[in-house]
Amino acid sequence: MGRLITLILKELRMILRNRESRMVLIMPVLIQVAIFPFAATLEIRNAAIGVYDEDGGKYSLELTRRLERAAAFTRIVALHGDAAVREALDNQRVLLVVRFSPEFSSRVTANGRAVVQVILDGRRSNGGQIAFTYIQNIFEQYRLELAEADGLGMPPRAELQFRDWYNPNLDDKWFVLPSLVALITTIGVLILTALSVSREREQGTMEQLLVSPLGTWQIFMGKAVPALIIAVFQGSVILAAAVFVYRIPFSGSLPLFYCSMLVYGLSLIGVGLFVSALSATQQQAFIGVFMFLMPAILLSGYISPVENMPLWFQYVSEANPIRHFVEIAKLIYLKGAGFSVIRERLGIMLFIAVCTSGVAYAVFRRKVA
Repeated sequence: MGRLITLILKELRMILRNRESRMVLIMPVLIQVAIFPFAATLEIRNAAIGVYDEDGGKYSLELTRRLERAAAFTRIVALHGDAAVREALDNQRVLLVVRFSPEFSSRVTANGRAVVQVILDGRRSNGGQIAFTYIQNIFEQYRLELAEADGLGMPPRAELQFRDWYNPNLDDKWFVLPSLVALITTIGVLILTALSVSREREQGTMEQLLVSPLGTWQIFMGKAVPALIIAVFQGSVILAAAVFVYRIPFSGSLPLFYCSMLVYGLSLIGVGLFVSALSATQQQAFIGVFMFLMPAILLSGYISPVENMPLWFQYVSEANPIRHFVEIAKLIYLKGAGFSVIRERLGIMLFIAVCTSGVAYAVFRRKVA
């Protein structure tokens, strides 16, 4: 154990010995904590929309004024003619176009029913659909006011009352920051472990390790543990920022959260050391990490829900540790889930850790033998 601890300390010193290495480990975390909660949002803000009003009546003008007052739309572009509509959408000057027909106000006055055309930019389908929902709500509110004030014969409708559990204000930061712990930890563990063995080969020090009194398993552990320590530190920075800077209440058990983070780190260490054992240079190791990282993030449910993926993709994502820890982080942080709730996902991550570490150790032994 003394030799193992010495090797771990030596690896930590190599990582932290100069200012540039420390900045690389700390600054990306701080930058992402500052940027991600505001950039990775599911809301529509500061959007420009076009209005093509062929009617010019009081109802279309009132709806246009309400669109101007909406917080999501900071600029209303007045359009005149089909060519202007096409040009605005083609050049992405607007997210969508609201078009009032020439008889819009007269139809509302006559029978309370009129159709408004909304043209979305299909290249920005997600943002367009969200903005369309906002417009629907504005129009529906105006319809209800007309039904009450002008007696236009609108049929009564059921009123829905809803509550949002675990994120009462639907603040995207509450969704982003717990998941960001998983992403930053992933990058830290994978890059540090993937570069460890390949760096020794490039610097010509691998042979010195092999002729030292250290056993193969000690070298393997000495490369894995420092990356795990640094990744947990990076995750702690994000956790502290979420609680003390962004004021997102931590609802669960802190020891359970860190235990889950350690199991998650172990499941990634095998992947990183497997890539490192196969790579002759650090450049190859970087490429290998990103070959795993990008598909794993896409299948994690962070960008789009796993439930929306094809069924066979959902089965494939069960082997993705990022998916399980993203879920665990949100369950513990926001919901206050206990061990009984997360034990299945924790068990899957532990199984992945055993499999990946076992394969990585076998490859590592074969490479250094």
